[in-house]
Amino acid sequence: MTSGSKPSIFSLAYFHHFIKFSIVGAIGVVVNEGLLILIKSMGVYYLTAGAVAIEISILSNFVLNDLWTFKDRRSGNAAVRLVKFNALMLAGLVLNLAVLYAGVDYFGMAPEVANLVGIGAAFILRYVLSVKYAWMRIESVEEGRAAPTLEPLGPPKTTGNEAHLA
Repeated sequence: MTSGSKPSIFSLAYFHHFIKFSIVGAIGVVVNEGLLILIKSMGVYYLTAGAVAIEISILSNFVLNDLWTFKDRRSGNAAVRLVKFNALMLAGLVLNLAVLYAGVDYFGMAPEVANLVGIGAAFILRYVLSVKYAWMRIESVEEGRAAPTLEPLGPPKTTGNEAHLA
């Protein structure tokens, strides 16, 4: 692959990231739904419980995505990545809460069901934001854009100077 070419979003590397992101997301759904049910059972208003549950699931998803899903795309300080990820996930939180509210107040859904619909609605948005902006490579950060490529699977590149290092 030349440095100017972009891999297809259907490449194996992107597919692996998407599968890992989906697994982390499934764990996040369990965290989110469990906390929504728990917090709501303590008498907290469903939108407040939903916001707390979503934020905690965002934080748990950050840890899992940072350590596993996108470990090959990390750059810089973990605290900076967390703040950036959390800011980007705010869009998903707003979408999730909007669907939760509409589902309950306009369509008569149970909060737990409406929350699941909101999670589904926000999933693709969160994935795109994560890939494009949350975990970008240093060289791309310096250029002011997200990393457009993932390195293809294969042997490491050589420079021809390895014999001089021994």
